[in-house]
Amino acid sequence: MPITYREAGVDIEAGDAFVDAIKPLAASTSRPEVEGSLGGFSGLFRLDLARYRQPLLVSSTDGVGTKLKVAFAADRHHTVGIDLVAMSVNDLVVTGAEPLFFLDYFATGSLDLERAKAVVAGVAEGCRQAGCALLGGETAEMPGLYARGEYDLAGFAVGIVERDELLGPARVQAGDTLLGVASSGLHSNGFSLARRVLLERGAPDPALLEELLTPTHIYVRFALALKAQGQLHALAHITGSGLPGNLPRVVPDGLAVELRRGSWPEPAIFQRLRREGPVDDEDMLRTFNLGLGLVAILPAGAVPAAQALASQHGYQSWQVGRVVPREGGADFRLLGG
Repeated sequence: MPITYREAGVDIEAGDAFVDAIKPLAASTSRPEVEGSLGGFSGLFRLDLARYRQPLLVSSTDGVGTKLKVAFAADRHHTVGIDLVAMSVNDLVVTGAEPLFFLDYFATGSLDLERAKAVVAGVAEGCRQAGCALLGGETAEMPGLYARGEYDLAGFAVGIVERDELLGPARVQAGDTLLGVASSGLHSNGFSLARRVLLERGAPDPALLEELLTPTHIYVRFALALKAQGQLHALAHITGSGLPGNLPRVVPDGLAVELRRGSWPEPAIFQRLRREGPVDDEDMLRTFNLGLGLVAILPAGAVPAAQALASQHGYQSWQVGRVVPREGGADFRLLGG
């Protein structure tokens, strides 16, 4: 008897049904520039070059990492898609770029339609928050490669910015202020350590799982509005490597960032990690955002308006440091500890 693809573990009909099921989700993220609909070989996006003087396309790709293990443990899948979008569009917008479209990659051993649809519903929600179109993606069913009930996610975003509006080190000056913007928790970094400390020493607490699955803030609308105020010099998305690994990336040679410990409140989840690990200060700094998901660098005089704007967008913010001349080669200094 011949063997079929379905008997080998791949259900083409289920895959086709999944595409049909998520078409309305993709349509809910559409922008005027989108051509066609989900289901073609490629997504189409009409770029109106007459709107721009010297446009640069900006791209970013990322995943959700082992935060997915928390989703599996909780059997809760509708927020990790938001995380997926956030990790790419937040990286993109810190250049000053507007996200245009997003593509996702969902891979699993055996396609569970309801679970997969929940994931993509989260992706669509993330795209709506970022103002970008879910232009397409890939669903890969690969028997034997993933544990039963598990999947992996990756995403890819494309945006656009005028060359003379790029944010970054070229604009940063000594004396600039660091304005820290609140995170929603761990975001999508440090979960290998967080799971080791919080989830591998007994039965998971449902309330803790829920807290750990809080989706990453998507800062796009706030960041673009802050840029439109005209005084923003740089933005840093605080992801892997934490504050000391990400802040110096947007500061030019010869300058350094000086961060003041205690100038912002550290959320309880990070205090719990310190205590229960225990995790030492160096690892905390280099692994987690410690409550700051985004840091804006701007002149001191622009801070009040920036904080008012952050509040309008639902974010707390604090003056957490400044840009100073570099001394002794160190590009990051932590004061008060």
